[in-house]
Amino acid sequence: MTQKIADSATNLRYQCLQLMLRLQSNSGSLTRLLPEAQLRVAEGEQAQLQAWSFGWCRWAHQLEGLVDQLLDKPLKAKDKDVYLLMQLGVFQLMHTPTASHAAVDETVKVVKRLKKPWARGLVNAVLRNYQRQLESLQSGLVETGLHSHPQWLISQFQRDWPDQWEAICAANNLQAPMCLRVNQQRGSLEDYQQRLSADGMSATTLPQLPWALVLDAPVPVSRLPGFEAGDVSVQDGAAQSAAQMLAKHVPKGSRLLDACAAPGGKTAYAAESGWYSQMSAIDFDETRLSSVASALKRLALESVVEVLHGDASQPDAWWDGNNFDAILLDAPCSGTGVIRRHPDIKLLRRDTDIATLAQTQAELLDALWQTLNPGGVLLYATCSILKAENEHQVDAFIKRTDDACALEGARQIFPGEQSMDGFFYAALQKRNA
Repeated sequence: MTQKIADSATNLRYQCLQLMLRLQSNSGSLTRLLPEAQLRVAEGEQAQLQAWSFGWCRWAHQLEGLVDQLLDKPLKAKDKDVYLLMQLGVFQLMHTPTASHAAVDETVKVVKRLKKPWARGLVNAVLRNYQRQLESLQSGLVETGLHSHPQWLISQFQRDWPDQWEAICAANNLQAPMCLRVNQQRGSLEDYQQRLSADGMSATTLPQLPWALVLDAPVPVSRLPGFEAGDVSVQDGAAQSAAQMLAKHVPKGSRLLDACAAPGGKTAYAAESGWYSQMSAIDFDETRLSSVASALKRLALESVVEVLHGDASQPDAWWDGNNFDAILLDAPCSGTGVIRRHPDIKLLRRDTDIATLAQTQAELLDALWQTLNPGGVLLYATCSILKAENEHQVDAFIKRTDDACALEGARQIFPGEQSMDGFFYAALQKRNA
């Protein structure tokens, strides 16, 4: 029995290592790769694998800086598995409650699975030296390691937000809370808060968000009272702001288009509000679009929203020629406002991506504007905190679009602000001819 437990612990670390190797070779994101990896460990270890892989991504740049100081010379490219294994060991010593001897011993055992016996002594020495030299190693970290972000992103934060960049990095390295959206069609916020309490869960409200609750501790959605019945959904507070902000600027009974709608949280909130007489949701990714349909079905709102598969930047292929009164454009972006939920963004995103994304955003704005009624409102949204995708994008659009004007000051929400993710919103109105 003892041997089986030990083998299981070794396999858990080995599968975590394989996941990180795939991630760093651009084979996919955590969202895609983690479910596959979880099938290779015991059911009771799947949550642990998720916690380790997310934590490792969160602290990857710090871990790299620490291990590099402990190596006499860089390892060869073919030994990246050994290099990452040492990072996993340091991560467990530094950021998890794993007992030190277990973190070292079990990490060393993984070397056998790699069939690189020469690495046993190296991995053992690096981990034990980390324990002995912790203080000097920390003081030897450069900016990238200190803030555990890629240098290009730190530099961008420093340019865009010279007074806030350190707080942004610190917030990105925290685990995001679990935020709920109570279905306003099925009960009050207070009633649902009491249902949570009766089931041993406590939650707090968010200012100015009438249907939002933040759980004190995350739980599986299966534990949420009435989740399958559609009484509640999981949605960050910043994302909940979208439907509320748009409805403030358009009359009840308006016709709404939710562009780039997947995975469907904002669509569902708008449908729950009952504010719109007609709603359409479009997305180019057919797989992700299915999640919109699933969310609407769970909430019994599938008859309220027309779900379209298509490219929002090519309206001629899907638009019937009837203008919309309101458009929500949740544009594809760098995701730099949701790093705390998707820490692999720090590993997968490149600085060269930003210009490409900004071009896509501009094309979407220009294309969708022609489908908006005079007097109508387009709410431009991203989960980014980079000005190139946000205020600079909006300024450029207004400058090149004669009938566009900003309705009010754009809002940039920073990661961690009132427990929310980083988001940007700008309401744009089409002037009457």
